[in-house]
Amino acid sequence: MQRSRGRSAGLGLALVSALAFGGSGVAAKPLIEAGADPLHVVWLRAAGAALVLLPLAWRHRGLLRRRPALLTGFGLLAVAGVQVCYFAAISRIPVGVALLVEYLAPALVLGWVRFVQRRPVTRAAALGAVLAVGGLACVVEVWAGLGFDALGLLLALGAACCQVGYFVLSDHGGGDDTADPAGVIAYGFLIGAAALTLLARPWGIDWHLLAGRAELADAAVPAALLLGWVVLVATVLAYLTGVVAVRRLSPQVAGVVACLEAVVATVLAWVLLGEHLSAPQLLGGAAVLAGALIAQSSVPRDGAGVVARTAEPPSAASAPPSPAAVSGRPAGGRPGAPG
Repeated sequence: MQRSRGRSAGLGLALVSALAFGGSGVAAKPLIEAGADPLHVVWLRAAGAALVLLPLAWRHRGLLRRRPALLTGFGLLAVAGVQVCYFAAISRIPVGVALLVEYLAPALVLGWVRFVQRRPVTRAAALGAVLAVGGLACVVEVWAGLGFDALGLLLALGAACCQVGYFVLSDHGGGDDTADPAGVIAYGFLIGAAALTLLARPWGIDWHLLAGRAELADAAVPAALLLGWVVLVATVLAYLTGVVAVRRLSPQVAGVVACLEAVVATVLAWVLLGEHLSAPQLLGGAAVLAGALIAQSSVPRDGAGVVARTAEPPSAASAPPSPAAVSGRPAGGRPGAPG
């Protein structure tokens, strides 16, 4: 009975995490369209989350000495890299399209394992990768000569590559020294915010714009409210509920629930931002999500390879690192979700 309750609680928390992550791009895009620099929005998100998560960082301060490479990789790639690319991408292409492009990360990880590390992958995993790539071709409508901004698509692909880089770094940094995911997240945002400070130059932020209003669903919404949602709900709440959820669920269940993030983001962008997707794009999106799930769940359970560490779809603005990625154990969890 207690196990059943824990599983139900895990499902609820995973659902909350996916819903929270899914609203990130929809809340951030009106700020960008109102004139905010995407880099400034990313810095405000990372810095705000780092400030809120300071108590967690202090609690896990021993991680700085034990796992400096892991924390640096998470901060630079899963926090700074993913979010810079994602927020820049949604300033040029629809939110749903940018997030679905990021779901290529599992296929890219498999490509790294198969062709760079020259390690075998299962047929099911390879099929999932092919399905994801084929679905992406429908999402971006290749038959129409790429109907979206090419730079925007490249930026979204860059976010996926940053996630792959984090997985690869985690593979080399694995071992018996378990790192608590909550601590990794807290220090990831501190390191990411510090790196973004050099890149975004936040002293140039237009604070008057943030004190004004932005258009969302044909309504003037306080920009500060949108920013607060991005920091507190789509980042802090989303990451922390995700950490607790993946500890209570199997990787397969957590992965299925995580896919709701892309669905939520696409639906919200459709309703609130008027970013409509065609029927082929919707079918392609379903194929991308199905391929991502197959590619990540069809892997051997023993062995601490990269493939086994990506048991849940990574997304953009993005979710917590998997316990596998920080401790060497197969488990669910996605890095740096911005979406």
